[in-house]
Amino acid sequence: MKTSSPRASSASNNNNPIGNPRRLCSAVAVILGVLAGCSTAPPPTPAPQPTPAPPRAEAPALPPTSASRWVAVGFDELPGWQADRSAELWPALLKNCDRAPPAWLTLCAEARLTPPGDDAATRQWLMQRLQPYRVEASDGTAVGLLTGYYEPLIEASRTRRGIYQVPLHAPPADLGTRKPYWTRQQLDTLPAAQAALRGREIAYVADPLDALVLQIQGSGRLRLQGSDGRMQTVRLAYAGHNDQPYASVGRWLINQGELKADGASWPAIKDWARRNPKRVQQMLWANPRVVFFREEPLPDPSVGPRGAMGVPLTPGRSIAVDPRSVPYGSLVWLDSTEPLSSTALQRLVLAQDTGSAITGAVRADYFWGWAEGAEAQAGRMKQPLRLWVLWPKVPAPAR
Repeated sequence: MKTSSPRASSASNNNNPIGNPRRLCSAVAVILGVLAGCSTAPPPTPAPQPTPAPPRAEAPALPPTSASRWVAVGFDELPGWQADRSAELWPALLKNCDRAPPAWLTLCAEARLTPPGDDAATRQWLMQRLQPYRVEASDGTAVGLLTGYYEPLIEASRTRRGIYQVPLHAPPADLGTRKPYWTRQQLDTLPAAQAALRGREIAYVADPLDALVLQIQGSGRLRLQGSDGRMQTVRLAYAGHNDQPYASVGRWLINQGELKADGASWPAIKDWARRNPKRVQQMLWANPRVVFFREEPLPDPSVGPRGAMGVPLTPGRSIAVDPRSVPYGSLVWLDSTEPLSSTALQRLVLAQDTGSAITGAVRADYFWGWAEGAEAQAGRMKQPLRLWVLWPKVPAPAR
């Protein structure tokens, strides 16, 4: 759900993922067909035959990547592989299969039919079916950057009242007729631009930085008080942007000499804004991009927002990637650390989202979810990263 890219939650094409039964049935048919062939009874008096060589799997058909190169390795190269609670990934993997790339169809059919069980069994199941590839830049660089994102929960009002003065907008009716659309500063100051937003207000928040963080993260949850006084939580999902370039307010503060390069975390940005209220508007205008939203019901608070791949994101098991380097739906092994600690972050995740700042070969954004502490972790995360893609092997031909 990073914003700034045409992802459904920037997060994205927010279309509901619909599984294709025909794909599943055809994949199952292939599996059953192979098994049936293996169980055929031999003739009563077979002629002597030389012992055949064991069948060899073909080289897997790898997806084209323009921003990385993949180097085949063994599972022993994956640091921490034996320690991951791999079975936790299974529900997210099954969701991933609703939009599976073609190379994953057979594996997904097996996954739906034969859940492996505990962590050790899950690892063994994956090792039998997947080949790890170290992801590198074209120059061989294998170390990149891991940042974090989350789904904010923000208090809001349906109407402009009291402290709630900052609007969140649905896409204006003329968004598609003007490219690029008005900048953030123009939308705040020009009468014609302001007129285009009139009547498009979804809700109001109290802090302009809350509105900015919703736009940066690509989606969020709003706690609203209804007319009957009861509180309601809804989701704001990404619905488009103004086609203006994204610019980091943290980078602007560094260039202004207000923050050091190694200290431009989200908590530091919020602290600067509290101390410099008269300059907040100037800081916001430094980022011309504006994101628009649509409201969605939230019947199940345990379900995450949809990423660019179109499936719900899973806290701790979903990442945003550059799809030119790592295709959507890929299973990925991360090797990094948690922010502000030396605790290893080594685990299986799924590439399900993207964002305008997520570019390059060894680059990912780790989804922390929406629980308490997610904002602090995501806002401080800027860690060295190595990653490996686990890609389906091509099954050995039946004989």
